[in-house]
Amino acid sequence: MSDAGFPVNLDRNHLPEPEWAYPDAQITTYAADSTPDFPSPKQAPEGAPNILLVLLDDVGFGWPSVNGGLVRMPTAERLAGNGLFYNQFHTTSLCSPTRAALLTGRNHHTVATGVIQEMATGYPGYSGIIPKGTATFAELLKHAGYTSGWFGKNHNVPDNQTSAAGPFDNWPTHQGFDYFYGFISGETDQFFPSLYRGTQPVEPPARPEDGYQLTRDLADECIGWISRQKSIAPDRPFLAYFSAGAAHAPHQPPLDWRGRNAGRFDMGWDAYREQVHANQLERGVIPPGTRLTERPEQIPAWDSYPAEQRALFARQAENYADFLEHADFEVGRVVDAIEQIGELDNTIVIYIIGDNGSSGEGSLVGTPNELMSLNGRQPTIEEAIGFLDSWGLPGTSPHYAVGWAHAGDTPFQWTKQVASHFGGTRNSMIVSWPERITDTGRVRSQFHHVIDVTPTLLEIVGLAQPTEVNGYIQKPIEGTSFAYTFAADNADAPSTRTQQYFEMFGNRAMYADGWIASCRHGRLPWETSGSYSWDDDVWELYDITHDFSQSIDLAAQEPARLRQLQDLFMADAARYQVLPLDDRFAERLDVTLRPSYFAGRSRVTFHEGMTRLPEGSGPKLVSVPLTLTAEIEVRDSGAEGVVFAVGGDAAGWALFGWEGGIRFHYNFFGIRRYDLRSSDTLEPGTHTVVLTIAPRTPQPGGPADVSLAVDGGAPQTLELPEQVPQRCGTECLDVGQDSVSPVCDDYADRGVFPFTGRIHEVAFDFPDVVGPTGHERLELATRLD
Repeated sequence: MSDAGFPVNLDRNHLPEPEWAYPDAQITTYAADSTPDFPSPKQAPEGAPNILLVLLDDVGFGWPSVNGGLVRMPTAERLAGNGLFYNQFHTTSLCSPTRAALLTGRNHHTVATGVIQEMATGYPGYSGIIPKGTATFAELLKHAGYTSGWFGKNHNVPDNQTSAAGPFDNWPTHQGFDYFYGFISGETDQFFPSLYRGTQPVEPPARPEDGYQLTRDLADECIGWISRQKSIAPDRPFLAYFSAGAAHAPHQPPLDWRGRNAGRFDMGWDAYREQVHANQLERGVIPPGTRLTERPEQIPAWDSYPAEQRALFARQAENYADFLEHADFEVGRVVDAIEQIGELDNTIVIYIIGDNGSSGEGSLVGTPNELMSLNGRQPTIEEAIGFLDSWGLPGTSPHYAVGWAHAGDTPFQWTKQVASHFGGTRNSMIVSWPERITDTGRVRSQFHHVIDVTPTLLEIVGLAQPTEVNGYIQKPIEGTSFAYTFAADNADAPSTRTQQYFEMFGNRAMYADGWIASCRHGRLPWETSGSYSWDDDVWELYDITHDFSQSIDLAAQEPARLRQLQDLFMADAARYQVLPLDDRFAERLDVTLRPSYFAGRSRVTFHEGMTRLPEGSGPKLVSVPLTLTAEIEVRDSGAEGVVFAVGGDAAGWALFGWEGGIRFHYNFFGIRRYDLRSSDTLEPGTHTVVLTIAPRTPQPGGPADVSLAVDGGAPQTLELPEQVPQRCGTECLDVGQDSVSPVCDDYADRGVFPFTGRIHEVAFDFPDVVGPTGHERLELATRLD
């Protein structure tokens, strides 16, 4: 028996188990004289519960109503009332790393996910390739008789392995999950998501005007899958991993949920923090005497802005609250569906409200297009205000201002990315299991971390960690189970996690035995480029046994203790592959920094039917010199439809037939758009279209000259004053159509806008020019910043 009273099965040390040897079969010459012996169906341990694991995205500690926040989340409140609320649960401060740690039970650097996949670098802790020696909980539970489905966000496939060419080793259906329906990236448009079923791209089943929104779709899929599993094999337990894209940007609630929070955030972020802090104290979410930390001086006060700008900021929070409240509603639909089939009592629901703290990546004033910010280009307040009435509608990819991110992490300091402080790493967790948890409606304050989920699942199911899985020796699980906290008499038991390091972009911390040393490094979380001197770092020290919110820095009073924790951090950094420390952000988004099927090719040829090639797995087509040559055949009906497109409504460019001619459209993050058209109508027959984009400087995002010529005629020219610096977002490259969302608004009502003629080929030539590429561009961008 485990310490928490769960049976432990020690028989599965090597997975998969040996092939069935038919031990009871008796075989003679004829079947009539023989005895069969079928392999037994895999049986889960007796009493093994169903598992519903819910993970929301970018939700800080101060938003949910169950935490004392003002975003109404009745499903979370219901589950907490019927279960346990954990107020000292921690994440890594960033999405991919948290998710990799959750899946494997190991620290994020141990599983090569020190940053998001799109920023992977060639070091053991940062390559983005989860080692096969760190099997996921789904893989382990599959061998124990579970069926498993994943619904929603997967941000753990290497960025350069997301195309139809694979490899697929790191996709969900090759990591223990029987079924996957969702998206493969850090974010996706909620109205026009880049969806996959298994490893195959699929189009959304409806459009936003028909009521479509991604979280709603994911809930439908999850409910349907659970129903099918229990209808076919009612005694087989399920694992459903519901990993919504909400409430990560773009903040896009369904059209029929807009406006539900109108006027509820007019008080502003400073007053919001005070109100929520009071709620948290009153409800016992935080210990008595917990202080409200001060707003960093780098974040302006609410009252320092004029009324017109405050109206925009209030709208940003309203829109976010609509989005998050809807996500909780959809989680509730899944829980209700489990209850309706009579399975809720024996289902453990683990509801993790956020994979990190609130995101500060929306700039000081918010942005109508978060991808612009991630590319290192921050909007002006004038640009943002222009989207006031359309904020959150299709065609926008909005994110709120940093002031709201900080408020959303009440009572803590800082935000997402800042692994040194709880504003980045403290997320609430709720565990409900009616059949086993009786001390309901209570708070648990043991210090735990996301790596502790996997060993907890193994313990409650009754499984020991195997030494070998699929031929790979397993690295030890680094988490420790929190199942002991389920018992009523363990409500105040000491935490079994006594030490934990944190690191992200050079922000680092070391927790041990009630103390935490914290160092916020250089770059602010809303600054997306540039590096800072490590010599300027300043460490802080907090006694969180008596200072829950990290409000009183004791570094000056306790230098010896601080030194001890700093040494512990360096020991863990060496042990868990944290080194080398790297603080670069947008500079690492360049797809040429990672291995690629397109690396070193001066000419790339695509043919008709090549669609949904993710940008991270394709050739770099922004801020580089290129010549596109398209051989097309125009029919009698004329030339209409997309010849080639990269990106979507967030950013990108497209070449397409329009009103009988050829048109080039450049979408600069929806803020500005540029057009170039051929001068002649294309007659029926074969034509050659040549598009050239020539950047004027090697710096990403700089101006470029564009020319468009048909059949060798005089080119039409366009000056682009600015370019997308690194990438257009989370969409794709297409020949013959524009998948997912439209690059150009003019054909938004025409679906994927397929080309009406025939495309023989679309070839790209990348000239050999003297100038920086790949890692040299990264170093250049770093120096320029």
